[in-house]
Amino acid sequence: MAIEPPMTADGLDLPGPVVGARPHGGSHAGSAPGGTSTGSAAPSLDQALAGLDALDEAGPPARDRLSRRLWRATWPKLIAFGIILLVWQIAVWAHWRPYILQTPSTVARQLWELLGTSLFWQACWATAQQAVLGYALVILIGAIVGTAVARVPVLRAGIGSLITGMQTMPSVLWYPLAFMVFGQNAKAIVLMMVLGAAPAVANGFISGIDQVPPVLLRAGWILGARGLSLERHVVLPAAFPSVLGGLKQGWAFAWHALMAGEFLILVNPLSLGGRTVNALTQNDFPVVVAMMIVIVFIGIMVDVAFTRVNTSVRRRYGLLDAFIR
Repeated sequence: MAIEPPMTADGLDLPGPVVGARPHGGSHAGSAPGGTSTGSAAPSLDQALAGLDALDEAGPPARDRLSRRLWRATWPKLIAFGIILLVWQIAVWAHWRPYILQTPSTVARQLWELLGTSLFWQACWATAQQAVLGYALVILIGAIVGTAVARVPVLRAGIGSLITGMQTMPSVLWYPLAFMVFGQNAKAIVLMMVLGAAPAVANGFISGIDQVPPVLLRAGWILGARGLSLERHVVLPAAFPSVLGGLKQGWAFAWHALMAGEFLILVNPLSLGGRTVNALTQNDFPVVVAMMIVIVFIGIMVDVAFTRVNTSVRRRYGLLDAFIR
């Protein structure tokens, strides 16, 4: 029996469905199961992912975000610096030790004059060389000792507490030992830096390795990582955020030990510590304060660099919200 074409309400024949024709109002993805359109097409997977990317990219331009971050990081330091200057000036107005304490303007002029001399930059270069050499040895020794203690139970039981005890000692207390071992030369300063800062780096490695999730270790074993390959490709990358904190703390201890060594062991009178001691013996107090400001400024700049790297690492490891600018 022949099937008649469907009829409209007016009795007119409706054309049959055209092969390949798309329904009005969007694609099939936007139609209901009964063939009726939902009124709007559902977004595809690519469109949904593009929308998520747009959420991440939303906000002010990159230059504006950078300027805002710089301002948020700078204005608290400026306020703290202004408070210090105010207290300093009040002490000068109160005539507290007038023969020693100079006005901020006098120290600023002296610092500006120092910046224009070659001796000042030679002092910075001499101290920087000593700092790089000593800190490199601190990282090397701290990494080896920390990894070994974290992996060998006998070493942890034997010297784990000793490392923490050495970290609590002030760096200046290592001066007698360094002087007895190497005498009054640059090696004694390096030894003070290693003994004062390597325990902090070692504790950073120990803490980081202890906090590696066991599931990552099992995954590394399944993928065939063994021995040094497991440590290099699984353990150290997973422990790096904690290791970075230990490196930052190690730098602070190394800088303390370096300055103490330059003050006590006058190996190079052209270093920052040597220039400060020479100015102190000559009662040139504006130069002393100016050199102290330079030493503090270098420490602040290194701390800012470590903070930037730490923030980037934490965001990359998912420990910091990526939407926080």
